[in-house]
Amino acid sequence: MTPYPISARHSPEKSKGGQSRTQLLRVHDDDFQLQSGLEIKNMNKRVLFLLLCLNAVSYLVIAEPQTCPADLGRKCTDDSGEWEGEFFPGIPKIKYEGPISKNPLAYKWYNAEEVILGKKMKDWLRFSVAFWHTFRGTGVDPFGAPTKYWPWEDGTNSLAMAKRRMRANFEFINKLGVDRWCFHDRDIAPDGKTLEESNANLDEVIALAKELQGRKIRPLWGTAQLFLHPRYMHGGATSSELGVYAYAAAQVKKTMEVIHYLGGENFLFWGGREGYQSLLNTDMERELNHLARFLEAAVAYKKKIGFNGALLIEPKPQEPTKHQYDWDVATTSNFLRKYGLIDEFKLNVECNHATLAGHSCYHELETARISGLLGNIDANTGDPQIGWDTDQFMTDVAEATLVMLSVIKNGGLAPGGFNFDAKLRRESTDVEDLFIAHIGGMDTLARGLRNAAKLIEDGTLAELVHKRYGSFDTEIGAQIEAGKADFEMLEKKAMEWGEPNVPSAKQELAEMIFQSAI
Repeated sequence: MTPYPISARHSPEKSKGGQSRTQLLRVHDDDFQLQSGLEIKNMNKRVLFLLLCLNAVSYLVIAEPQTCPADLGRKCTDDSGEWEGEFFPGIPKIKYEGPISKNPLAYKWYNAEEVILGKKMKDWLRFSVAFWHTFRGTGVDPFGAPTKYWPWEDGTNSLAMAKRRMRANFEFINKLGVDRWCFHDRDIAPDGKTLEESNANLDEVIALAKELQGRKIRPLWGTAQLFLHPRYMHGGATSSELGVYAYAAAQVKKTMEVIHYLGGENFLFWGGREGYQSLLNTDMERELNHLARFLEAAVAYKKKIGFNGALLIEPKPQEPTKHQYDWDVATTSNFLRKYGLIDEFKLNVECNHATLAGHSCYHELETARISGLLGNIDANTGDPQIGWDTDQFMTDVAEATLVMLSVIKNGGLAPGGFNFDAKLRRESTDVEDLFIAHIGGMDTLARGLRNAAKLIEDGTLAELVHKRYGSFDTEIGAQIEAGKADFEMLEKKAMEWGEPNVPSAKQELAEMIFQSAI
């Protein structure tokens, strides 16, 4: 359908000279063709000029946020492509200034050398920076493009860029004053066209990381990224394709070697794709068996190369799969027991994953602790109004206090620790926000440690709990707990005692005591 009537387009309107537009447009065919050719050439020139202008404008718009220098007195790079100056100019080494400080770039509650319950705070907490969220997070979400363009980024995933990020990582760690970091293999080095090329890329970046670590810093844990590449769309260890299973094994083998070389303290398995979308096309029993064989092989290789770190599994109920096989702590514990792996693995409990599974973080930590499986904590939280893994920094002091109660009961987390598997909000785009977020998370857990110690030293809450179970602190109670009381004996006692007196649980009093320490 035309935008306006044909008759209107060809109407013989008169010009000022009295001629119709139709007459003015009547020219000799050759002249018309010549004129048309010139017009087309001119048009092409104008289009080309316009495209060049648009390209220049788009370059400025896109590149400008990525190329502003870290040190305004210097260029971003020298002729060799190396970064010059600091990555975080104007941000000093973060120090403890106490609760009255208003300085956002200072610790208010985390005092690394302060002794709490016989152990330094830094040894209770063992903080770690997550490379992927801190240096690969862009703010992208399913509905929007990236919002973060860090000054050192050049917009590529090249090997040179990977090395630059690694230098930024260690400057950040040193200024923050922590001794540990965590990573996925493909976060720190680019995928190659072949497995051999990918391994070579990783080796080159790891050589630099080893140099930058020195003797003080080491990985809290590392892991193989078996979820991002399309080859892993059906999983790695649970893939229906044998070739993928073998590729995943090779990738884990290489990453474990790297962690061992860097002096890492743990190796993590996170099975983001180890699950299913539908049982209709899934042999769940076979996949679980394959997963167990995969983990058995990992245990064997760990021992073969002399890696003394712990092997960790990180439970998560879903996302990206509909159902993940390591749904929660209880499910994962049962899996390990069934396949005889219970003594070979510990669990990395992530607080946001706990809530996704319908539990509190405290519940998951306690379930892991009483099973002797609590090995590490991914320190983050979710939003109660959002039903997915938001990976926010923990800022709830009450939740942190409960977390630290579990950690203290566990005697600490070593060789594990607290990894900040947490990212800036999409709208937080300043470089200093990276520091502020980590300071806030560290202070929250440090305050939780102080509160938990206060509750333990006070003893009132522990006494309330002990008193509630006081009836078992008797001869018969001891027999029950020792497994020496049979039903016949208990029936006789029930008839002898009559109707039992059931006392109050004093939940409100327990909550009052807890809140008094916050």
